[in-house]
Amino acid sequence: MSNVQFRSTEKFPPVVKNLIIINVLVWLAQITFDPKYNITMKGALWPIDAPYFKPYQIITSMFMHSPSFETFYHILFNMFALFMFGRILENVWGGKKFLLFYMLCGIGASAAHLIMQQISGGFAPAIGASGAVMGVLVAFAFIFPNTLLMIIPIPIPIKAKWVVLAYIALDLFGGFGAMQGDDIAHFAHLGGALTGFIILLIWKKTNRRTLY
Repeated sequence: MSNVQFRSTEKFPPVVKNLIIINVLVWLAQITFDPKYNITMKGALWPIDAPYFKPYQIITSMFMHSPSFETFYHILFNMFALFMFGRILENVWGGKKFLLFYMLCGIGASAAHLIMQQISGGFAPAIGASGAVMGVLVAFAFIFPNTLLMIIPIPIPIKAKWVVLAYIALDLFGGFGAMQGDDIAHFAHLGGALTGFIILLIWKKTNRRTLY
């Protein structure tokens, strides 16, 4: 059992708030300016050997989402999960530590996607905060494993640890199953989850008091 001490009780702490604002503003800019400036193509994460690849895309891609109102669910789910679970972690860790964790998970997600694209010979670009958000979900389940969550449409509450393991299992199946028509970057999700888990293990081993 862990002794969890909150540094703050803010319902909408600043780092999570600003991350959501940035993601929403970038999404609106994509919708507005894509026809003229190709923002999504320039900021998405392309394979290393693609002519469109730029190193900065490792960061910019994690602040972009599907640029249309028809695919609004993409940014909606990511920002909802960031708000629900990220704000709790920020209140536990503080803003600087949470931001470091979030960004590293996003970078880990980008790295995993690039590696798998090289192995598979894929040419599809990736966008979205899902990899970083998966790291946030892993951290929440790591610290609060037995917290009960309601997942629509399942009518009963499920412990956080089982929910996150189920998401990871789905990404493993989707990544290695290579289902036709699947446009989800499963290995980016897995990369974010693995990065988050490794960071948590390192923090727990090196300085247990500041993990919680």
